[in-house]
Amino acid sequence: MQRRRLLDAAGEAEIATLALSYRPPIDWDALLGFLAARATPGVETVTNGSYARTVRAGEHVGIIRARRDDSTPVIHLDVSDALLPSLAHISARVRQLFDLDADPKTIESHLAVSGFAPLRALRRGLRVPGAFDGFELAIRAILGQQVSVKGATTLMARLTAAFGEAVDVGDPSLTRTAVAADRLADASIASIRAIGLTEARAATVHALARRVASGELSLEPHVDVDAVMRQLLDVPGIGPWTAEYIAMRALHWPDAFPSGDLVLRRRAGDLTAPRLLKAAEPWRPWRAYAAMQLWMRTPSADG
Repeated sequence: MQRRRLLDAAGEAEIATLALSYRPPIDWDALLGFLAARATPGVETVTNGSYARTVRAGEHVGIIRARRDDSTPVIHLDVSDALLPSLAHISARVRQLFDLDADPKTIESHLAVSGFAPLRALRRGLRVPGAFDGFELAIRAILGQQVSVKGATTLMARLTAAFGEAVDVGDPSLTRTAVAADRLADASIASIRAIGLTEARAATVHALARRVASGELSLEPHVDVDAVMRQLLDVPGIGPWTAEYIAMRALHWPDAFPSGDLVLRRRAGDLTAPRLLKAAEPWRPWRAYAAMQLWMRTPSADG
């Protein structure tokens, strides 16, 4: 780990830089492109080949920024000095966000021999974008139901403006922290609805927030996926697509597969959801990577 001082808008600040290794190849452009389309204004930015966001760790708030090394299989992660006491936790979340522990050669070889596509037709080094915060991702998934990526981003921006914490971290593009579960759990359904949601959708957001804030539901990797999926489906307004999408990105489940997704069905040859699910059976346990391959063939309209 290296430490250095930088001049920012607030004055001189110290940051630490970590080198996070991964197994090559990695399609960094595809990964950043996916995250850029879904970045929450004020919380996340993707610029000049790097990803940055605000982070709250206990009483401390700062910025993290990740960029790929052009010569070695390493992601450089800059972390604000204020966040250093939570460095291990933050680096683990970043590894999950960028899927740095994946073995792309093994995954792609399996997909090739299982009939998904010839190896030469696969986009090499494609990762499954995870989530820095599982609750944040789950709310994004709910807001993305039956709307475009752009529409979901607009709703997420409104929710963050209404319920996120305003912060000054020395970057004019990063001005808020992600909405916390307890903040939404304490809010009224009417106030959540005011961002432009139906009452039913606002009630779903509120119900999920209450379950997470109370500790009844955990949306972190390494949980019992089947149990969490049942809990998610028990929330009024969360159906199979949303639950699978949350499992894919927030729970980091490599076999998640939202077979009802219209884009996946179209890219797979205009299949019905049951037929796509059957066709995907040989792709186990890497169906989430098959989904990414399908989504990345052309611009998608998923949330």
